Amino acid sequence: MLSVERSGYYAWLKRIPGKRELANNSLDLKITSLFRVNQQRYGAPRITNELKANNEICSKNRVARRMKYLKLRAKAKRKFRVTTDSKHNLPIAPNLLNRNFHATQPNQKYVGDITYVWTNEGWLYLAVVIDLYSRAVIGWSIQPTMTRQLVCDALTMALWRRGFPRGVLFHSDRGSQYCSSDYQKLLKKYGFTSSMSRKGNCWDNSVAESFFNSLKIELIYDYRYKTREEAKQSIFHYIEAYYNRVRRHSAIGSIAPLVFEKQRVGLV
Repeated sequence: MLSVERSGYYAWLKRIPGKRELANNSLDLKITSLFRVNQQRYGAPRITNELKANNEICSKNRVARRMKYLKLRAKAKRKFRVTTDSKHNLPIAPNLLNRNFHATQPNQKYVGDITYVWTNEGWLYLAVVIDLYSRAVIGWSIQPTMTRQLVCDALTMALWRRGFPRGVLFHSDRGSQYCSSDYQKLLKKYGFTSSMSRKGNCWDNSVAESFFNSLKIELIYDYRYKTREEAKQSIFHYIEAYYNRVRRHSAIGSIAPLVFEKQRVGLV
């Protein structure tokens, strides 16, 4: 039926696999396991780093070839979508960050942003605060309305977790929530300096945008949440159990944000 000679088939059964084939088979099992454990979120670079962390000697190119052979492809990125409401007459801060996303210590530079998540009960809005030193999400808030309280709660969480630091440069877009008097008062109370992106320029806050892109590709686009509570629990687990503690980040040497902080400054 398969147009294979009977003698050739039995010869194939008796053939002893070579060392290279056995090594590839072993590597394929490990790659497939890591790919599934990380829910198809990892491509060849992160899979390679995971393998090396487990004392597996291999190159990124070899892992890429094996993943291609196994037809394993990480979830693809999508373009940024602008969600900022900047049509207001509130005071706007200058762009002091100026795309300098490097920080030499914790609590030196924070960035914040808002995104939205659809559920069968309606929209949910997520605000986050990210420390540029480690790219850890140190504050976040989820609410059914996109108000100034949403961003104030996210910043308040960050303040509590970081021991109420002072003198931090906080960068955001120029949305009405970040320009509100309540939010600006909260920044001034702790001696924060406000910085805001230029109008309609998402690249001025690309670290926060990149986090939301990863969140949606690696989690949200795979689900149709029935309730807001279900979405909250899912996002909570992604941020606190996976992104901060497990997911490797290329900007900090391909280790997880809180692992990076523990290794460098012993914060965790």
